[in-house]
Amino acid sequence: MNFRTKTKIIIAVLAFVMCTLNTVSAQQTPLFSEYNYNPFIINPAYAGVTPNTEFSISNMGYFNAFEGSPKSFAFSGHGSINEKKAGIGAGITRDQIGVTTSTRFFASYAYKIYFDFDSNRPYWQNYHPGVLSFGATIGLQQYQDNLTELGIMDDHVFAEDINATVPSIGFGFLFNHHTFYIGISSPNVLGDALVSDKSFNITNTYYGYLGYRIYNNRFKDLMIKPNILLKHENGAPLQADINVAVSFKNQFELGAGYRTSNSYNLLAGIYLFNNFRFMYSYNLATNNSPLGNAHSFILSCQLGKGYQVD
Repeated sequence: MNFRTKTKIIIAVLAFVMCTLNTVSAQQTPLFSEYNYNPFIINPAYAGVTPNTEFSISNMGYFNAFEGSPKSFAFSGHGSINEKKAGIGAGITRDQIGVTTSTRFFASYAYKIYFDFDSNRPYWQNYHPGVLSFGATIGLQQYQDNLTELGIMDDHVFAEDINATVPSIGFGFLFNHHTFYIGISSPNVLGDALVSDKSFNITNTYYGYLGYRIYNNRFKDLMIKPNILLKHENGAPLQADINVAVSFKNQFELGAGYRTSNSYNLLAGIYLFNNFRFMYSYNLATNNSPLGNAHSFILSCQLGKGYQVD
């Protein structure tokens, strides 16, 4: 049995398990580069937290070696309004594995309360040092299972394709201090409450994350940034991402991380022309399945002064 045949069998089995359980996952968990360098895609409270309007585009898995492996794409933008007392943003995410595709369109609003602290923070910081933000998001989630493409005969489960469009409402909280940040969010608290097709069982997904910024005047051009992301979803074990990155004066970054019972992550990034940031990461599965290995990147752009602060 060759590799391509094995891959098709793996994908068919995944699709069969999903259909047998009648469960649709809200979205794949973003990789290291995505949620660390564009938290807005999982938390609406992040809208407008950056000093300037920011746009980001990211993908995962599009350079994988074989058809049917997991793929993700996201495009988003957010910025401040009302003298930076509020933030707005919007985006689109698309996740695909085998013949199953999930596409989400969303718009977000965040209200902010600012603080200021006497602190020892780097002069090249590119974040508001003290802000409490509450965010809400609304959107539409479209699910599509092209089961007939699998070519499985004499089984009613695979006899027709499945499509559904579901409205979603989410909430988020963020507190950003100069030395740490903490956030909680859920992109869709409604779950499957508004799904007309009861064969769909859409579970709520909750994210919690905490990060710390280690900075010392003796090494004023360096910042060490450990962080952890927790994901809870009904019917699935608690997932934790433990990561650390080192930033040099908003010029380049290196990082590594571990996702429990799943994979390791490696990251490298560079800041270009003051306004652009490019991050590349590689996701290496801890098991023997080729479906877990993936390349990903995120390209972000901040308007105005960009990422370089005088």
